[in-house]
Amino acid sequence: MSPDEYCQNKAAQSGSSFYYAFLFLPQERRRAITALYAFCREVDDVVDEIREASVARMKLVWWREQVDALYQGQATHPVMKALSEHVAVYDIQAEELLAVIDGMEMDLDEVRYETWEDLQRYCWHAAGVVGVMSAKIFGQTCPETTEYAQKLGLAFQLTNIIRDVGDDARRGRIYLPINELEKFSVKGVDILDRRHSSNFEALMAFQTERAYGLYRDALQSLPEQDRRSQRPGLLMAAIYHALLVEIARDKWPVLDQRISLTPIRKFWLAWKTWVRGGRNLKRLFAR
Repeated sequence: MSPDEYCQNKAAQSGSSFYYAFLFLPQERRRAITALYAFCREVDDVVDEIREASVARMKLVWWREQVDALYQGQATHPVMKALSEHVAVYDIQAEELLAVIDGMEMDLDEVRYETWEDLQRYCWHAAGVVGVMSAKIFGQTCPETTEYAQKLGLAFQLTNIIRDVGDDARRGRIYLPINELEKFSVKGVDILDRRHSSNFEALMAFQTERAYGLYRDALQSLPEQDRRSQRPGLLMAAIYHALLVEIARDKWPVLDQRISLTPIRKFWLAWKTWVRGGRNLKRLFAR
């Protein structure tokens, strides 16, 4: 199996909405973003699948060494071999890849965040920096597009947090800020025990409105001259935003369910957004 095939399989197996964005890209950009996504999946799987924290830390150290080896032309893992063709072409920096690993280490060090500002720091490592690298691969030409990419990554990560409250609780993690749980009179043990309540719904409505605002802010930050090149990110935004709307419509049953869109609906949203150049999103995000 070639490095590209390995990355393709990793992306396809995930079932992620990101996979649909790749389908519409020219071949070289598709190969680059698929390799980047596979890297993110690999390091994320270290934390999600290795139960012993000390073993997970050792594995993340190994991935840091692979990043160093990548920029010395000595990488051995298929994902890093696939990335090696693209880091110079798309100006992917070692510090950016290492920042993703930093985010995974935060999952080993912290299971609670005191404030939204604290959570934002985690979200930048988990998704914001990935958005920055992705924007460059998609064809960024304006420096201002970096701000758009960071905001969109933050919107994606908060959507994931909202969707995965129950799954995260089963791992002993609560990403929702402690001071906001207190504001809505929701106790950490209520989430860990997956007790749905009107207070929980109010808390989730607050988080959802915050996420809606992040999508609007991201769209407003995108320079018009980069709108066409950044269509892959915009179609992911259409999918993630639709998922968020669905979760809110069902009154946030996230403690016991993992809500998802069907593949055909994801493809339809992606295709429609691609064809319209993302111009349907302003109306979609106007909430």
